[in-house]
Amino acid sequence: MAPAPNQNSSVTALSGGLGAIGLWRLMAVAAPHLGALILMLRTETDFGSRTCFLLTWGILNFLFVALLRRPALSGALSLTLVMVLVLLSRFKHDVVQMTANFVDLMVIDRDTATFLLTIFPDLRWSIIGAGLVTLPLMYALWWLDPFRIRRLPAAAACLACAAALSAYAFTWPDEAWRGYYDDGYLSKFARSGIVALSDFVNHGFMESDATGNERLKLPLVDACHPAGRRPNIIMIHDESSFDIRQARGVKVPPGYGSQFKSYDGVERIFLAESNGGPSWFTEYNVLAGLSSRSFGRFAYFVTRIASGRVERGLPLALRRCGYTTLSLYPAFGAFMSARSFQATTGIQHFYDAHDLHAKDVEPDDFFYGKALRLMAEHNTPVSPLFTFVYLAANHFPWETKFRPDLLPSWKRPGNASSIDEYLRRQTMSANDYAGFVAALKKRFPAQPFLIVRYGDHQPEFSPQLLDPELDEAGIGKRLMDYDPRYYATYYAIDAINFEPVKSPTVMQTIDAAYLPLVIQEAAGIPLDPSFEEQKAIMLRCNGLFYACRDGAEARRFNRLLIDAGMIKGL
Repeated sequence: MAPAPNQNSSVTALSGGLGAIGLWRLMAVAAPHLGALILMLRTETDFGSRTCFLLTWGILNFLFVALLRRPALSGALSLTLVMVLVLLSRFKHDVVQMTANFVDLMVIDRDTATFLLTIFPDLRWSIIGAGLVTLPLMYALWWLDPFRIRRLPAAAACLACAAALSAYAFTWPDEAWRGYYDDGYLSKFARSGIVALSDFVNHGFMESDATGNERLKLPLVDACHPAGRRPNIIMIHDESSFDIRQARGVKVPPGYGSQFKSYDGVERIFLAESNGGPSWFTEYNVLAGLSSRSFGRFAYFVTRIASGRVERGLPLALRRCGYTTLSLYPAFGAFMSARSFQATTGIQHFYDAHDLHAKDVEPDDFFYGKALRLMAEHNTPVSPLFTFVYLAANHFPWETKFRPDLLPSWKRPGNASSIDEYLRRQTMSANDYAGFVAALKKRFPAQPFLIVRYGDHQPEFSPQLLDPELDEAGIGKRLMDYDPRYYATYYAIDAINFEPVKSPTVMQTIDAAYLPLVIQEAAGIPLDPSFEEQKAIMLRCNGLFYACRDGAEARRFNRLLIDAGMIKGL
C-alpha cells in the first residue's frame, strides 16, 4: 500500500515555492538600485557629484512611482534612462571632447538625429532591437512587482529631491570647464539642467538689452555700389592653428612663422572664443559677425540655436552686393546644424564631406582642389564669388602621424612627438596654401582675389604649453576668465591682382566677430547699416566686442538686430 500523503510536507513545499517567487520579486525591486550604486561609484568622482547623482536618482524613481506606483518597474526605467545618458555622454565626449548636458536635450533637433544616423547607419535597427527586448522585460517587471506605493508620497519625495538638487546646484554651481572631463555624466547633466532652465527663463537663449531707443535702418537692395572692381573673396578656416612660438622653449623648423603674415608683412592677432575643440564657435563669429559668448551657457550650441534665427552675416551682406556664395565643409552638414546655419547666414551652395566625396580627414590640398573646381563652375563675368574653405587636416589627435606619405623630407625639431606632429601638419598646411595661391594665379590669371585666413582656435594642448606650472583647475579658471593668451591665434590678408583697401578696422588685434567687417572693408564693399554700427563699436572699443564694457556693447547691438528683424525668436 502506498504511504498516505504528508500534508505538512505539501505546505512546506508550497511555502518554499512562494518564498522563491517572493525572493525574485524583491530582487526585481533591488537590482536597479544596486546597478545605479555601482554606476555611481564608477562614474562619479567626489562627494558633491555623488550627492547630485543620488538626488537625481531619487527624482527619476519617485517620478515614475508617482506615475506607475510600481517600484521595480520605476527603478528599471530610471536605470535605463541613466544608462542611455551615460552611453550618449561618452559618445559625445569621444566626438567633441565634452560630456552631455541638459542643453543637448533643450535644443535637440532633426539635424542631431540625422547626424547620428549618418555616422551610424545601423543605429535605427539597434534602437528597434533594444525596444523589442526592453518592452517584454518591462512587462515582466510590471507583473512581478508585488508592491504598490501611493502617488502622493512619491510626488512629495520627487519634489523634495528636486528642491535639494536645485539648492545644491545654485549654491555650488559646476564649473563649465568640468564638461571636458570624461566623468560625472549624470551629476553634470542634472546640475546643468537646473541652471540652464533658470537662465532660459530669465534671459532666453541670447543676451540682449530688454529695450532699446535706437533703430537700425534696413539695408536697401540696390544700395551697394562699390568703388572699383569687386574682388572674389576667399575665407580660409585654418584648423587649430596658432603661432606656437607664444610658448616658451618650443623648437620650430626653419622659416616657421611666415604663414601667419599678411601681404604687408605684418602678423596680426585673432582672438577666438574657444580653445581646443569647438570650431563652430568661430564659424558663428566669422559668418554671423557676432559673439558666441552672448549665448552664455548655451554657447556650445550656438550654430544649432542660430539656425533659422540669426539672419545676418557676411554672406548675406556680400549677396546684397551681387556675390555668389559657396562653402566647403569637411564634416557631414548635419553636424551642429552647419548646413542650415550657413544657409541662414547667406550661403547659397553648401558642399559637405559627402558632397565632396571626402574620406575621413583629408589634407588641405584636397579641399583647395575641390574649391578650384567649384569656383570654376560658379564663376561668371557679372557675379564675383565668396568661397568659404573649411580645413581639417590639423585636427587632433596629434599622437598619431597624419598621412605619413606626405612631406617625406620632414625632420623633427626635437619636441615631444605630439608637438612635432602639430608642427609637421602646420608645414603641410603652409605648403598646400602656397600651392593653392599658385593654382589661383594660373587658373584665373586676370581675376582679382582677396584671401583671408584665420586660426579658428588654439590646439587642446596649448594651455599646458603656455602655463606648464598650472594644474587642470588653474587652467580651467583661466579659460573661463578668457585669458587672451589662450584664445589668440592669427588672421592674415593676402591678395591677387588686387590692392586691399586701407581701413582702420584692419587692426593689430581683433575679436573674431569683427572679421566679416574687416573683409568687407579690405574688399571695398559698402557696409550695410548693421555693419556700419558694428564698425563704430569696433573703433570705439579698439577691436574688442563682447569684452567691451562687460558685454554691454554686445547686448545693445543684439537688441538693435532683434528690433531690425535680423534676429528672431531669441
